[in-house]
Amino acid sequence: MSTGITFRKHKIDDTKFEACSVFDVNNDGVLDIVSGAFWYEGPDFTRKHLICDVAEIGEYHDDFSDYPIDVDGDGYLDIVTASYWSKALHWRRNPGKAGGEWQTFACGELINTETLRFCDIDGCGVPEVFPNETTKTPSFFKLERDLDGTGQPGFRKIVVGSGEHGHGMGLVDITGNGKMDIVINCGWFEQPEDPYQTPWQFHPDFQLGSASIPILGIDVNGDGLIDLIYGMGHDYGLYWLEQGRDEQGNRTWTRHDIDMSGSQFHDMQLVDLDGDGELELVTGKRYRAHNDGDPGAHDPIGIYYYKIAGGRFEKHVIDFGPAGEASGCGIYFWVQDITGNGYPDIVAPGKDGLYWFENLGTEG
Repeated sequence: MSTGITFRKHKIDDTKFEACSVFDVNNDGVLDIVSGAFWYEGPDFTRKHLICDVAEIGEYHDDFSDYPIDVDGDGYLDIVTASYWSKALHWRRNPGKAGGEWQTFACGELINTETLRFCDIDGCGVPEVFPNETTKTPSFFKLERDLDGTGQPGFRKIVVGSGEHGHGMGLVDITGNGKMDIVINCGWFEQPEDPYQTPWQFHPDFQLGSASIPILGIDVNGDGLIDLIYGMGHDYGLYWLEQGRDEQGNRTWTRHDIDMSGSQFHDMQLVDLDGDGELELVTGKRYRAHNDGDPGAHDPIGIYYYKIAGGRFEKHVIDFGPAGEASGCGIYFWVQDITGNGYPDIVAPGKDGLYWFENLGTEG
């Protein structure tokens, strides 16, 4: 099947880290790729540099996020990370011109964290950190560069409500008031006027199961209401949840199938891949998400995008095939225009290796 967009596939490395990011590591004006224990120097990503040793735990690594934030304010982007096992939020300090190994600091307690998501919820210019602590109450961390009066940076944790988080999380403006709410697998927390005024009001509107991280929000059918898009992180199924109103004006939710042919849709993004002004849904399989324990674990893997088309969700294949030949998209893939041609590229980590899909634009 033609994708309508031409992608040139590059294998960067055989490493099995499941998160990545793209940023200018050494401040030379050229974008680099970061994944787990290494960074790869742009523009061709053939020069590999050690960041630090990252613990291997069974068939996983202690690294489910590689998000860039200048934590200490020295002008170099650092890495914010966590995993299911680390029991803490961590940041790795970019050594800057000095080079060498990056020092890792624990900066906040976490338990059973699937991954992190990031959103500047208070307009401060620095994104806040939202963990998916599956057995804990939803929360977020705010960077404070002098947290305890010692001049050292840290992250203050804000708990937004009560109950268990479950598997699945997203930052979505459910109400359309311009404020991001926190969506979890069994409902959503409505952001108050002041996001630091807790508890946030909880709306137990639905049950999604072991949903993707993130759960996405977009007006799918053009009716002015924000709908939800989510996949099953450890089972078959990709869905959208239509927001509506009943005769009394109460909020309703109706589930629609998007694609039932694949499993382990753990990560997804909305991005304009072809420059037509419309967002596409980009997602794929997280290869061996629970090693070999999930339904469909031994199926072929792939990365896809879907033209939303008012709810028709037209599927286009970017990559598909057996592991070792094709790529999935890990627990935290990255989409950004790396080459400067105006089209966003895809960097896909995972137990199947690290790949870069260079977006060459539309055919013709």
